[in-house]
Formats: sequence, C-alpha cells, structure tokens
Amino acid sequence: MGRLDGRVALISGGARGMGRAEARLFAAEGARVAVCDVADGEGKAVAEEIGAGALYQHLDVTSEEEWAAAVAATTSAFGRLDVLVNNAGIAESAPLADMTLESYRRVTEVNQTGVFLGMKAVIEPMTAVGGGSILNISSIDGMMGMDNLMSYVASKWAVRGMTKTAARELAPRGIRVNSIHPGFILTEMGVPDGIDASEIHTLLDAYTGKMAPLGRSGRPEDIAKLALFLASDESAYSTGSEFVADGGLTAGYPPPGSE
Repeated sequence: MGRLDGRVALISGGARGMGRAEARLFAAEGARVAVCDVADGEGKAVAEEIGAGALYQHLDVTSEEEWAAAVAATTSAFGRLDVLVNNAGIAESAPLADMTLESYRRVTEVNQTGVFLGMKAVIEPMTAVGGGSILNISSIDGMMGMDNLMSYVASKWAVRGMTKTAARELAPRGIRVNSIHPGFILTEMGVPDGIDASEIHTLLDAYTGKMAPLGRSGRPEDIAKLALFLASDESAYSTGSEFVADGGLTAGYPPPGSE
C-alpha cells in the first residue's frame, strides 16, 4: 500500500470500466484522484465512493477548454498533478464499405484528438512539480488490424505513435509517457443500451478462453494494476513503450490446443 502516496492523478473516462477501476486502485494506494467523464451521475458516484481524496469533473475530451478546466480543478483542489490516464474512448463498428465519415471522425476525435489534448494540457503542471507519468490507453488493435473497426484501429495505432513522440519530447521535463494495450476486457464498452452486459461478457469470455493462452478475458482490475505500476516510481526507467495486457492473445497463432 502507499505506492502513490502524495501523488495526484487525473483519469479521463473515470466513471466506468477500466477508468473506474484505476481511480479506486490509485486512491487505495494513496493518490488523490480527479475522476473525469461525460457520464456525470456515474462519475460523481465513483468520486463519492472514494471520499475526500477524490473529486468529479465533467470532461468532454474533445474540448480543449474542458481539458483546461479539468486540470485547473484538479490543481486547485489538490495542489499539483503527477499522473494522467488518458482512458476515455469509444468504438463504433461497421465494415469499411459502410462506415460513414461522421462515424469515423467521431471515434478518432475522442480516441486520438482527446489523447493529444490531454497530454498537452498536463505538460505545465507536471513540469512545475518536476515531472510525472502519462498513461495512454491504446489497445491490441493498436498493434494489429481488426475487421469492422477501421476508425477504432486507426485511433489506437495513432495513440501508440503519439506516445512515442511525446515520450521523446517530454523526457527533458521529467515526464514519462507510455501506452497500455488491453486485449478483450469485460467493461461496458460496446454493450448496447438495454442489453444485459453479463450476456455479452459470457460470450466474450468463451471466445477469449479459446483464443488466449491464459484462457480468459481480462477484468478492469487487470489493467488498473498495470496502470498503477506505470504511474509509480517502480517504472521510473520506462518511457515510450507499449505494455500489452491481453492474456497472451497476440503472442502467436494458432490458438492453444488447435494444433
């Protein structure tokens, strides 16, 4: 315990899934946390659950003004900013031939432009405290292709490259920048309104169980624990790198047991 004592973290997309798990774990390890999202009700509930060491701030990651407001609220409440988790993201599925320009732009605006704006917004407050750690949540789809997810794949490959460029530029300021590449994680992403998420998760678990060497899908807590390592001094010599957490899914083919 206490691996983030004295640190302040801002987490976009902090109301659900991996962001919520990260906020809870970071707080348990001593950090004060700004939970930021567009899902105000759920985001406020997460901050209230954590208690005095957390605040909620509405944040549309595509807005430069809202990023500035989120950073200002965080530093005003907690006095500093040490960790940014660019976790907010969306996905929309369609074959390339049917994907609309509007859909493509909507996904890349959140997943790619949102990461750009987040990194830019935290440079000065992190520099002021001697450095920090930026974690950009990409995907295994930022390392390979995936049918019917052109916009999502494009955005996640972009995050991978942006991470490396930012790591080079920000290293003199003491700011480390790394990307996390989750595999299939059981979250609310991609679950249509009105559909029981447990049904989707059961199907996903069955698929991943056949494809991934570890035989299961990931849980939000799996990614939160990796994010904790990268946010802490335990990863002090890691920057500009990809950290994959996919149960071995991308380790190779064919799937286990199919030889």
